[in-house]
Amino acid sequence: MGLGASGFLLIAACYGLARYSFGLFLPEISANLSLSPVLAGIIAGGSFAGYCMAILVATWLAERLGPRAVVALAGLIAGTGLLAMALSESAPMLAASVLFAGLSTGLVSPPMVAAVEMSVNPQRRPIVNTVINAGTSGGVVLSGLAALALGAHWRYAFALFGVMSFAVTIPALFVTPKGGGRRAPPRRVTLSPGLVRLMASAFLTGMVSTAIWSFGAVMTTRSLGANGQAGLFWIVAGVSGAAGALAGSFTNRWGVNAAHRVFLVLTACSLAMVGLSSSAAPALVGGAVFGTAYVMLTGIYLVWGIVEMPERPAAGLTVGFLSIAVGQIVGAPLFGSLLDVVHTKDAAVIFAILALVTCLIRAPGRTSPQPAPR
Repeated sequence: MGLGASGFLLIAACYGLARYSFGLFLPEISANLSLSPVLAGIIAGGSFAGYCMAILVATWLAERLGPRAVVALAGLIAGTGLLAMALSESAPMLAASVLFAGLSTGLVSPPMVAAVEMSVNPQRRPIVNTVINAGTSGGVVLSGLAALALGAHWRYAFALFGVMSFAVTIPALFVTPKGGGRRAPPRRVTLSPGLVRLMASAFLTGMVSTAIWSFGAVMTTRSLGANGQAGLFWIVAGVSGAAGALAGSFTNRWGVNAAHRVFLVLTACSLAMVGLSSSAAPALVGGAVFGTAYVMLTGIYLVWGIVEMPERPAAGLTVGFLSIAVGQIVGAPLFGSLLDVVHTKDAAVIFAILALVTCLIRAPGRTSPQPAPR
């Protein structure tokens, strides 16, 4: 199994299962543990907080210990956190488990970028990086299938996800280079105008995305009122998200700026479709559009970060992805609070407008990163 395929599977476990599957099962979890929308949003934000905590040290660990060691740690934490979520009997225990599982997502991306830097031809790096990044969609699809098969039995689903996370870590270790042992580059990051714009855009995109990732199941349940509909919605979003593997090709062809704006507009449209839907078809189409747009945008931010920091590609990824996660920490409880005071449709429209506002932030005109000096 090659680096691209094994990286895809590991990202699927850490992102699709350990991070985003919580939102899919949130209606059942809330009913079982008596969670209010605000508390549910705070707990969902804990996953993104775990991501932030881990990604701050992941680049340093990857540079010092090598990608393989950090990949192993990420897989171990994902599996353990998911099993702990399955065993949670109270809101505090669930919150701690969600935060712990979220650590895996912060740990896994920087070493995968470093592994690609060490193993892949410079011309193919943007494509391989975005293929690996699209693994999120695979995990989302698996989450949806589990929801359809297991229904309200969310504990069984998280236990299964934990075992699978351990399993996919093993092949990743065989193809991820060991590396490490070298003197790490300076840890200080100079905030160029391009990096500041990246951080602002990724932050707003992260905020907007929580409407679906944390409350998509809640919105579809409220608007459609059909059992199993949320699982189908998740599958559609995940399958369409596989198109995110083409993000590297789109940025090479259109440029980062044009691709960035196109997929932000599509994100806004998807939120409006999901929030305003009163029947299954528009909601499912909205889910498909969101899946594609979100994974495309994360791929664009990955490329954007490497463009701005070609000498430290893992750190460039960290800047963009950390900003997404900080936005998600803010966005999840904010959207939950909105649901307490306004109609679901109004909350969705507000977040759709935020996506359109993000279009005003200009991405760089350059299309792909230059090879890092060796």
